[in-house]
Amino acid sequence: MIYQVVSERTAADIKVTMPGDLFPLLKKYASKRQEHFLAVTLGGTQNVLRVNLVSVGILNRTLIHPREIFYRAIKDNACALILAHNHPSGDLNPSREDREATERLVKAGKLMGIQVLDHLIISKAGFYSFREKGEM
Repeated sequence: MIYQVVSERTAADIKVTMPGDLFPLLKKYASKRQEHFLAVTLGGTQNVLRVNLVSVGILNRTLIHPREIFYRAIKDNACALILAHNHPSGDLNPSREDREATERLVKAGKLMGIQVLDHLIISKAGFYSFREKGEM
């Protein structure tokens, strides 16, 4: 039987000031052979509270729902969160589904009072930030 950690508590002194600050925490997911969707919860000073594994999918797709993502943010008493998922293909360009999911989750976050600051797509080649590319 294989067990997988579904969330990781991180040191409260890790602060996110730019998207690249998170990449070292998420790097281990870059080489996964299935899509992994993560919700990184942040405290009031944008310190990382926890990296939460929300969903593991197949090669090019994973199911997500706002309920699952914001449950973790509420549980962690988060002020904000950053979404992230890997692209096993290595292509960092967001798909239409990636853009639609991001828009939906940003809207849900506004309703919940938990701001979605960014959505990162990660691979071995690096990362793509929706915020840096002006898509948020």
